[in-house]
Amino acid sequence: MGLTAREAVTWPARLALPGAGLLLDLDGTLLDSEPVHQCAYRQYFAGRGWHVPDRVLQKFSGRRGAEAFASLPGPWDGEDPLVLTAGVLDLLRATDLRPAPVAGAARLLAACRQVCLPFAVVTSARRGWLGAALDLLGVDPGGILMVTAEDCSAGKPDPEPYRRGADLLGGAPADLVAVEDAPAGIASARGAGVGRVIGMTTSRPARDLLAAGADDTAPDLVTLAGVVEDLERR
Repeated sequence: MGLTAREAVTWPARLALPGAGLLLDLDGTLLDSEPVHQCAYRQYFAGRGWHVPDRVLQKFSGRRGAEAFASLPGPWDGEDPLVLTAGVLDLLRATDLRPAPVAGAARLLAACRQVCLPFAVVTSARRGWLGAALDLLGVDPGGILMVTAEDCSAGKPDPEPYRRGADLLGGAPADLVAVEDAPAGIASARGAGVGRVIGMTTSRPARDLLAAGADDTAPDLVTLAGVVEDLERR
């Protein structure tokens, strides 16, 4: 069966259609924070005397820590995932490293507000980190719709986070565009029926993101910000 006309629409064209909206991941999408997070995991593993290959560490990307520890085999088998996650978070809070904004991130959020394009941030992180991240971006959090770890019974790759994001925007998931940097997040968006998914190559190569189900890839948010700004001129 071929694609319908609506299914065949590219993501830039989709953003100009009625009911359009953006669902934005946080870590690795708005902020280049994956290196900071992976450093905290590596520190924790080293402190426990564990050797964890990079291919395993990558599977924590985009997921709630406790769920990753509970589902991935490793030297932590049999330990409390919540205690393990708390140990990693303690190291993350103690670090002097700060993630850098992804190019175009603040511009994109400002453009969405300017042209009244509905958007929501859908993250595996807790609400407190999202607030700190918006401060790093220099963005006023007022009025920003958000789905955080506190809002979901299951995190990415489960579809629940993106289903909740679509519900916040009040539209059909198929009319929305999601932006994600991790295969777990892409799977969540796809499972929720989101129409188009852009994969950010901030932490994974394009081939991994396309294999996970992304429709397109981008190194940053500059092009997307320009597309949204152009909606006003249209």
